[in-house]
Amino acid sequence: MLKNSNAFSGFSVNNIQTAKQFYSEMLELEIAEGVMGILEIQIANGNKIIIYPKSNHTPATFTVLNFPVPDIEEAVEYLSSRGVAFEIYKTPDLSTDEKGIFRKGGPLIAWFKDPAGNVLSVIENR
Repeated sequence: MLKNSNAFSGFSVNNIQTAKQFYSEMLELEIAEGVMGILEIQIANGNKIIIYPKSNHTPATFTVLNFPVPDIEEAVEYLSSRGVAFEIYKTPDLSTDEKGIFRKGGPLIAWFKDPAGNVLSVIENR
């Protein structure tokens, strides 16, 4: 029944206008405004992700949105130049380099947060 559904994902933020500015201006994503203050991020293949306001928002402690990129170095450099701050992790299980790129097993990935504290990433997809 659901395998042919046009599923989409969503997550909350504490300030919808700040989110709109971040996603449209810093990340250069196409944003549409929906009903009840909901933002719709337009992504490839006509799919969308919704961002909705929530007064008691608590940021997720996990990655809510991954952006596959062909070159992680180029993506991190470009986004950093636009003011995106990448997370630096220095734990035994999770250690990134000085740019914020995780290079130890699996795909290359770098995490950053939106203004509401939600964790996002760019992940190399070669």
